[in-house]
Amino acid sequence: MVRKINIMEEKTQTTQKNNLAMPIAVVIAGALIAGAVLYSGGKTPTAGQPQQQVAQKQTGDLEKMTPVSSKDHIRGDINAPVKVVEYSDTECPFCKRFQTTMNEVMDTYGKEGKVAWVYRHFPIDQLHSKARKEAVAMECANELGGNDKFWEYADRLYEVTPANNGLDLAELPKIAEYVGLDKSKFSTCLASTRYDKHIQDEVENAQATGGNGTPWSIVVGKDGKKYPLSGAQPISAIKQLIDLASK
Repeated sequence: MVRKINIMEEKTQTTQKNNLAMPIAVVIAGALIAGAVLYSGGKTPTAGQPQQQVAQKQTGDLEKMTPVSSKDHIRGDINAPVKVVEYSDTECPFCKRFQTTMNEVMDTYGKEGKVAWVYRHFPIDQLHSKARKEAVAMECANELGGNDKFWEYADRLYEVTPANNGLDLAELPKIAEYVGLDKSKFSTCLASTRYDKHIQDEVENAQATGGNGTPWSIVVGKDGKKYPLSGAQPISAIKQLIDLASK
């Protein structure tokens, strides 16, 4: 629709828009946690440079989350009253940060049996072409050494990757050897395709629940209620959400 606006009206409207834009921008900036790598984002952030984010409404359905089961990769007690289900991309710099934060959470809530941490894959191929192969590597660690080796491998992988697609994939068998796995068997597993569908299923489940960036997490309370947790939020915010979910 096109209509004529005289010069005075145009100036008045521009001033009004500018006056409204500032408080709205402040509200949005305060509401977002500089952490998630969004599909709609431009360049990925470098260390010490938080990525600008765009406010997005919840588009998925948290109830579509695949129920937590013994088939999941779980750190802590599967019967813990609160579960943090994380969908993660190993080359996402914010996921690297969140890995450290969640280990801190588990040092307290996990040891007390209050929280279980569930890890699921959400490689964002558009940004990190190596992350899907790294997800396979984690599954191979689980195949050869069980749940404990899965988490050992995950911790080491997040520790050594520079993020933003910076890890040399030749390091994957070396990490396996570092955590005590058979390097030859690991390499054979890594070259296979048997975990491709499993990883893709988790990607699609993340998207169905509303995940559009990483890390994307869902906190499941003791009453089964689900709370979205988007981005690499600080430990204080995570603890507040856990306390809420514990009631």
